[in-house]
Amino acid sequence: MQAFAPVIALAAVVLIGVAALVGAARLLAVGPTVVDLFPHLGGRPPVEHAVSRFHVRWYAVTMIFLAFDMEMIFMYPWTVVVATMGPSAVVEMFLFLAILLAGVVYAWREGALRWT
Repeated sequence: MQAFAPVIALAAVVLIGVAALVGAARLLAVGPTVVDLFPHLGGRPPVEHAVSRFHVRWYAVTMIFLAFDMEMIFMYPWTVVVATMGPSAVVEMFLFLAILLAGVVYAWREGALRWT
């Protein structure tokens, strides 16, 4: 039990410190103002409902973002193992990139990248 004495002492100091900081924050806190009661936008009244619908264009932009995001998520670990896996890892990555590129080309052809 004596081996844990420093850990228990440190935990006690941390708990006392946290309790002191929370108590000081509650003592020094100013009550909520009218600006604090608005949900967002820096205190301005909301201009639309919180569950309003988005334009359909944003769904295509989201899909393109996910394509690029998945590309990066899978390419980082691939760079670590490509030397040990050999040419099969390179072929698999190019097939994966070809599938993602097909999705981006389809979105481009459908006009998802046009903003006008």
